[in-house]
Amino acid sequence: MAEKDLGELFLHTLKDVYFAEHEILKTLPKMAQAAKNSRLKQAFDQHHVQTEGQIQRLQQVFSLLDQKPEGAPCEAIQGILAEGSEVMEEFAGGPALDAGLIAAAQAVEHYEIARYGALCSWAELIDLEGVETLLEETLDEEKETDLLLTQLAEEAINIKSA
Repeated sequence: MAEKDLGELFLHTLKDVYFAEHEILKTLPKMAQAAKNSRLKQAFDQHHVQTEGQIQRLQQVFSLLDQKPEGAPCEAIQGILAEGSEVMEEFAGGPALDAGLIAAAQAVEHYEIARYGALCSWAELIDLEGVETLLEETLDEEKETDLLLTQLAEEAINIKSA
């Protein structure tokens, strides 16, 4: 079996995150519907629109690499999203629901930050300049979303949940 290089790992991870973004896109409306706090609902709706743009950017990355956009099933994101679904079911109607939704959403964001951070680093190493720029834009959005969720939690939602 031939050894695989960083370029192949990059492509594998790109497919992983492409799959993940599609799964996240399907889940965000459910989270928005479940949320009680209007600002949290708005944050989920806003991230849904952002995720559509992130998928378009990933399609551009695939194009720059002369690759067909395709996802590779990602057990990690499936598990994280399953945990979020459990929170929605178990805490439905309760005072801690929104805090649980934020925690679940942040688990997704932290996964994405880790993946996009690695992809950006690898793109730089293998000299994929245009690709790196597109991925950095998404990485910045993921960090902003994580920060927004933290602010919502700390300013009101966690306090109200207690």
